[in-house]
This record gives sequence, structure tokens and C-alpha cells, in this order.
Amino acid sequence: MQKFLQQIIISNLLRKQGFCDNAMALEKPISELIQFSLINLDKPAGPTSFQVSQFVKYALKISKTSHMGTLDPQVTGVLPITLGRACKLSDYFMHKDKKYVGIMRVHEDISLEKLKKEMSAFTGKITQLPPVRSRVKRDFREREVKQFEILEKQGKDVLFIANVEAGTYIRKICSDLGEKIGGAHMLELRRVKASIFTENDDNFVNLYDFEKAAKEYLEGNELPLREILVPAEQAIKKVLPTTQLSEKANLKQILTGKPLFKTDIDSIPQEETFALFQDDKFLGIYHKVDEGDIIAKAEFVFN
Repeated sequence: MQKFLQQIIISNLLRKQGFCDNAMALEKPISELIQFSLINLDKPAGPTSFQVSQFVKYALKISKTSHMGTLDPQVTGVLPITLGRACKLSDYFMHKDKKYVGIMRVHEDISLEKLKKEMSAFTGKITQLPPVRSRVKRDFREREVKQFEILEKQGKDVLFIANVEAGTYIRKICSDLGEKIGGAHMLELRRVKASIFTENDDNFVNLYDFEKAAKEYLEGNELPLREILVPAEQAIKKVLPTTQLSEKANLKQILTGKPLFKTDIDSIPQEETFALFQDDKFLGIYHKVDEGDIIAKAEFVFN
């Protein structure tokens, strides 16, 4: 009876997360789910992104985790963590836009109108030189800033919101703005969105609640952890177009990573990269090629 009740609760949780038509997700054991999922984690100030990723790894006692988009130690907010084989899918999420809310301090008195005007020059395509302490090569790079606006101004402190292309340095935007207005620097920063993950998601979780869920999972209660986990095959549908394996295709050969022919899939997506499914079962990710009868080759095969 207890197992039956637990399954009903799991079913309701999955329906809440949008799995009402996914029978496979209802049946998937937690031991399998945990090896191909993501966690939308609220990173606290203090630890590095790598340390947070390692914390998740050891708490769940799994072999591999990774994080999507590095946050500086003092920056808080959305830090998606990939688990197990889902680590190989990170690149498909990381290149999406990021959104931040932060506090900037200007060094000299400036009117709200003038500050808005100067900030508007940092929207659109901008050129940045990564900070000295950055791990990436310090070459000038072009990035798109879709939004850099004031939410509130109190004295010299400015609450702002920024919606930017991946790889944009918000701290650098603040300091570069400062060169135009007599000085400015960033005081605080919080990421509120990374790719498809936001701080308003139902499964957004802080480290404390994650640790509690992980402990309960290891003690035999999987329900709190199921509320947190985002199945990778469901997440990938939000960043890539999908197509279905045709009935004529040889599934065994597909799972070995063989290229796709026109007869292998029901339709050819317009985009260059797409995810392949058989009903609700995720099979892999492919990119289109123009090689005679071959229309696509595998980048990732899930078998």
C-alpha cells in the first residue's frame, strides 16, 4: 500500500512538471533519472561554481556533475547543474541569453536622465575585453546586450537589470560605463535567468533544501528529489527542435550512432541541429549534412 501511494504522489509531481503524457517518465526509476537530469540551483555567495557542482556530486554520490555558466564566488542566483550523462548536453544550453539584477555604485553625482542616456550606449552590439582575472583568452569580443536599464536609483547606488548574450561580463559593463561618467563599479549581482532556467521556476532550489532532499533520497525517500530533478530529455525539447524516428528506421543501428537517411525520420527540421525521439524516448542529437542520401550525423547518442 505504501509503495502504491508513493507512486500516486510521484505521478502527481510529474504531472505538475508537465509529464502528463510521458508514461516513460512515470516509470523511470530514480536511479536512472538521477544519471540524466539537471538541477536548477540557487547559488549562494561564497563558493565557486565548481565547488557548488562538486557539492551536488558528493551529496548524491554520483560520478559526474558540471555547471552551466560560471558565476563569480560573490555572485548569487541561477546555476544549472547537469548530472551524469546530461553533462554532455551542457553546450546546448550554455549559449542562450542570461539575465541579471545587480547594484552598481556611481562615483560622482549624476542625474537619472543623464545616467539612462549613458547606459543606453551599452545596449545592442558592444565590444568587451575580458577582465584580467578571467580564465578566458583576453581578446576583444563582440557581445549583444538586449537590456541594460535602471530599476531604481538611490543616491549613488543604482539597481539595474541586464539581459545579455552568454559570455558577457556585467562587472566590465559597469566599469566601462564608469569611464564615461566619472567612475562606477558593481556592488552586487544576481543571475535570475540562464537559458531556459529562471529563479521563478517551481523546482528552483537552494543548497540547503537540495542537501535535505539528497539525504532523504539516500535514506529511501525519493519524493523530495523528484521535485527538484529536471529530466534532460524534457529540458532539451525547450532548446532544440525535435523530430520523430520513422517506423521504417532500424532502431538498433540508430543507437550505434549511424547517420540518418531521409527515411529514418518523419520530418526534417529547418534548424541545423535537432533532437531525435521515438515517441517520448530521447535517442540523440544530430546536425544536418549534405552528403547524398545522408541527411544528418550524430553529435550525441543516448543508449
